Parts: sequence; C-alpha cells; structure tokens
Amino acid sequence: MTQTEKNKQELSFTEGSVFGSLIRFALPVLGALVLQAAYGAVDLLVVGQFGDASGISAVGSGSSFMQMVTFVITSLAMGSTVIIGQHIGEKRPQAAGDAVGTTIVLFSIIGVILTILLEIFAGNIASLMQVPAESMEKAVLYIRICSAGILIIIAYNVISGVLRGVGNANLPFLFVGIACVVNIIGDLLLVGVLKLDAAGAAIATIAAQMVSVIISIIPVSIFMSHLPNTNLTYMGMATPITTVYGILFFILSFIWLKKTNPHLF
Repeated sequence: MTQTEKNKQELSFTEGSVFGSLIRFALPVLGALVLQAAYGAVDLLVVGQFGDASGISAVGSGSSFMQMVTFVITSLAMGSTVIIGQHIGEKRPQAAGDAVGTTIVLFSIIGVILTILLEIFAGNIASLMQVPAESMEKAVLYIRICSAGILIIIAYNVISGVLRGVGNANLPFLFVGIACVVNIIGDLLLVGVLKLDAAGAAIATIAAQMVSVIISIIPVSIFMSHLPNTNLTYMGMATPITTVYGILFFILSFIWLKKTNPHLF
C-alpha cells in the first residue's frame, strides 16, 4: 500500500473536506453512545419479561444511575480524545504518546475512587433516587455489581477515546455493537434461564463491557505502536490488570451466586 492510499483510508481533519470528515467521524461516535445507553434498555426489557415488578423498578433506577456515571466517564474521555487528536494534527506524535500514558494513569485513579465511593454509598444513592421499598434491596445490589465493574467500563471508554484521538471512530462503534449482542445473550441466560433477576442483568452488563475491552486490546496496541514515546509500560500494565480484575469480578460474582442460590449449581 502506497503512502497516498494509506492517507485516503485514514480520517483526517487537516486535509480535504472538514464537513465530510466530521460527519464520518461523528456518526460512529453517536452510534456508540446510543448503543451504550441500550444496555439499560435491554436489561429492563429482559427483566420485565422474566422478572417481577420489583426487579423492573430496581433495574430501571439502577441502570439510569449507571448510565449517568457512564456518560460522565465518556465525556471525560472525550477530553483525552481532543488532546490526542490535537497533538497528532500538529504532527507531534511524541506529545500524543505522553497524553495516552497520562490518560491511562488518570482514569485508573478515577476508577478506583469511583469504585470505593459507589460501593459504600450505593444504599444512599438508591434512597436519593426514591426507589420503592420493595425494590430497594435489588436496586442496591444492581448498583453495587455494576460499580464493582466500573474499572472495566472505564477501560472501554479510555480505549475508545484513544482510538478516536488517532482518527478511528469505527472500531469503538464495532466493539460496543459486539458488546450489546453479548449483553443480550447474557441477560437471556442469567435472567431468563437462571432467574437471577436484577443481579443477573448487572452481571451481564459488566460481562459485555469486559468482552469489548478484550477484543480491543490488539487494535489499540497496533495504533499505539506507531506513536513514539507512547508509555506502553502503562498500556502493558493496564491491559492485564483490567483482565485480571474482570476475571476476579466474575469469580466473586459466581461465589456470591452459589452462596445465595445454591440450587443453581
């Protein structure tokens, strides 16, 4: 492939029509945001089909709160996208590499803090949302399970922010599309078959996000290898740490399921 052909395949805001590039960049970003919002809708639909009224209320309240948290994280990640894209547009790949390393460290710290706060104050959050008494326990459980996987949610949004920063908005859209399919399958299995109600919907949501992180590892590593001075040490540490965290999340989830629902296994 010649350099000219390569440039034609890459999305650029510094050459050609800005409007056309903007539309081609914005549509996948908008699509990814819509699909991320669909997690809660799918959870609600499946729990409504197989659960009871208290489960519907719990998932409706819990998913609304977690969507708000996700959108805040997405908005913060967009800031990294802008900075990385600006450095690349200025032909300063070294600065772009530094921005990637800083983003990984910053969002790792944010993820740990958010996890601790949401786990501690899940009950208070549900009370502030005026969740009905009969749904309170399920709503708190939904929020706590999703909060335990907040690092996984952050990992996806950071990876998406980096990819968009280097001009590729299509891959994050593809990743979240695959994750939505996994979420639907997980909901049908955990809620429809195993009858785990709101807890099953929350586990399926985090499982879907974990899949999106895993399948994005190779593409983002390829893109980062072309940026000089990219702190691949942070990237190399963040990837296995997130994966191990996800594995521990599912092990602990199923230990809890075994304890609370011994008839399932």
